[in-house]
Amino acid sequence: MKGVVIVMVVLAMIQLMVEPSRAISCGQVDGYLAPCVPYLIGGSGSPAPTCCGGVKNIKGMASTTADNRAACNCVKQAADHCSNLKDDAAQSLAAKCSVQMDIPVSWTTNCDIIN
Repeated sequence: MKGVVIVMVVLAMIQLMVEPSRAISCGQVDGYLAPCVPYLIGGSGSPAPTCCGGVKNIKGMASTTADNRAACNCVKQAADHCSNLKDDAAQSLAAKCSVQMDIPVSWTTNCDIIN
């Protein structure tokens, strides 16, 4: 019985030490970028604070190459659904929000080459 308890404690400690996988979903990216749509369609002024908060959240979630590529593909997929988005507004979004993104925001980006 004592051996079983020790094994259980060791397994619990290992589980706490291993960081769970944080795969980025397109639903998350879409939700974070939804407040940006007025800026991305209008292309002028400044993005809403909630938009910039979403951009910062995406930046925080994308910590690996796989995360960056997944987020990039989600952005491109979302852009395909909204044909009136302005590419120049999309490219300036991160800078307008004072966020240094590892993901170029453009519909022509090849997400497979992103680090």
